[in-house]
Amino acid sequence: MIFADVYPLYVAKAEKKSRTQAEVDEVIRWLTGYSQAELAGQIEQRKDFETFFAEAPRLNPARALITGMVCGVRVEAIEDPLMREIRSLDKLIDELAKGKAMEKILRKE
Repeated sequence: MIFADVYPLYVAKAEKKSRTQAEVDEVIRWLTGYSQAELAGQIEQRKDFETFFAEAPRLNPARALITGMVCGVRVEAIEDPLMREIRSLDKLIDELAKGKAMEKILRKE
């Protein structure tokens, strides 16, 4: 699955709920450690999810705090590492679209 194909869906989901592309990008950068330019490069180069996460400069250690249900599955119970990363990102986008405060989405104290 190509990250660049899913990214516009993340943005559309957020914008439908009055959030912004900048907020989507902030969430993705928080999770992966990409700069804005690096994120744009990943999208432009049409990297798949496996490569997108493998090349992430610094996966945020606080991503372990991402819990809850996505597509009927508990994020913290997903055993496949790649699928857990993808579903963690999905969960963050869901929280953004549901109007959750950015501080809570980014797991700030």
